[in-house]
Amino acid sequence: MGAQHPRALADIPEPVWQEACRREAVVRPLAADARLSRQAVTDACARLRLGKSQLYELVRRYRTDPRTTSLVPGSGGMPKGADRLAPAIAAIIEGCIERFYLTRQKLSGAALFDAVEQDCRKAALKPPSLNAVRRRVAAKPVPDVVRAREGAAVATQRFRPVPGSLKTSWPLDVLQMDHTPMDVMVVDEIARKPIGRPWLTLALDVDSRMVAGFLISLDPPCATSVALTLAHAVLPKTAWLAEREIRLPWPVAGLPRSVHVDNGKEFHSRALERGCRQHGVQLDHRPVRTPRYGGHIERLMGTLMRRIHELPGTTFSNIREKGDADPEAAAMLTLSELERAFALDVLGPYHLEVHSALGIPPLVAWSDRLPRRSQPPSIPSDGAQWLRDFLPFKEVTVRREGIRLHSIFYYDDVLTTWLGVENRRLPAKYDPRDLSTVFLQDETGRHWPIRYRDLARPAITLWEQRAAVKELRARGRSLVDEQMIFEAVAARRSVVAEAAAKTKAARREHERGRHLRLADGAGGPAGGDAAATHPVDDDTGDTAEVPMPTEADRGSVEDWL
Repeated sequence: MGAQHPRALADIPEPVWQEACRREAVVRPLAADARLSRQAVTDACARLRLGKSQLYELVRRYRTDPRTTSLVPGSGGMPKGADRLAPAIAAIIEGCIERFYLTRQKLSGAALFDAVEQDCRKAALKPPSLNAVRRRVAAKPVPDVVRAREGAAVATQRFRPVPGSLKTSWPLDVLQMDHTPMDVMVVDEIARKPIGRPWLTLALDVDSRMVAGFLISLDPPCATSVALTLAHAVLPKTAWLAEREIRLPWPVAGLPRSVHVDNGKEFHSRALERGCRQHGVQLDHRPVRTPRYGGHIERLMGTLMRRIHELPGTTFSNIREKGDADPEAAAMLTLSELERAFALDVLGPYHLEVHSALGIPPLVAWSDRLPRRSQPPSIPSDGAQWLRDFLPFKEVTVRREGIRLHSIFYYDDVLTTWLGVENRRLPAKYDPRDLSTVFLQDETGRHWPIRYRDLARPAITLWEQRAAVKELRARGRSLVDEQMIFEAVAARRSVVAEAAAKTKAARREHERGRHLRLADGAGGPAGGDAAATHPVDDDTGDTAEVPMPTEADRGSVEDWL
């Protein structure tokens, strides 16, 4: 199989990626064992339809680089099960599968092959083999096939987990994630006046009931806040605690086996799914209309919100509890102060008190149960790389003047590497909180930081960029260039700064921008405000079809490609 270079996530064809995922599910448990038994090797070879030498090579590569991309074949050949069909023939097969096979008529495989053969002959193309058609059908997710051919009720009955199936064997077996608005008003850093209620995104280790990580943000839940919370949960927290002068222990760190989430849009994204797959983390979505599956984290959030009611500026959870209290008049905590108070409450009373379901404190449960794992939790060696694997991206073309994203030009001498390569587009990843630098992902998966072409430009957020574009188009500017965008952002910042002392909405916007611009450039989860974003423009700079979010719908999330 030969030495391989890791492939860029966005650059892997879907059939090849599915084969890599299939391999990873078999190879990962083998790579965790120091010695491979003869029976385990024989079974794995049968499942993957590979020889022993090929299997040993896969295990060696995965132990060296425990990511799904390490199992993706390079230029040496296609994976077993993938095909080399011409795009036109592949399109005919996919079309016939959709029209004839994935229907309640439930045509047989032979009938499907006849339809493919007829369509190919009409298009003057050589029909594919029966096995090629079978492989395309087999690549379809089984639940989707059953749902299309037998109905949603049958698929639900067959594939929905049974009640009580969310069981764990050791710490970091399952992380649950969810969001909630916090029952407290916060104030801005300068005028110390109320700016509204923040949102909490929380990750819980189900086995020990330890809080694995969290993010407090002024913006509603979005895919970026999910990525930041995951990074906070997985990476060591020593530096994070030191920055906040917190001396309580928080030992939770390491890759979970599974992340369990609900069906919010922020949890359904290609970047999140591939990021989890890349690091061997299983992403499980809660069955629709089954709130019992989120019971662990929802009970915890209820407990923590009751503690929040003891803080100044609490809004309480219902109007009867609130009485004649005025949360805005009582508010005095800034976003960063609330973050520190919340962390102290989690690491002190919650982690150290006896948990009703465990009979011991969560911190003790973590320490007692951690030895159950066959190996210590794997911790990413590069935290910045970990986060970038989950960032949104757009594919761009490298030109002599650089790359263009969000109608802004970026340049670095390293871009000359890709000049002259026709029809070559590379994924450019970006942090919506700071557009001053994007990260171009090359063919090996390495991220290259590319800064503004004009280094005198200030850092701006994606939200500010969109607001500027919307304002310029409203003024009749059909062509929007980079200079106009930055002039509009500067003007908007000036207006907001002047109005910050006058209205709560303006102060909230001012504080959001200030908090984001102070965020760590590496995208660390240090309470940084995650700006809600939306499907973004490609390197043509066309953003006309994407509406700006209003205050009412700003919680809708971006679609990560």
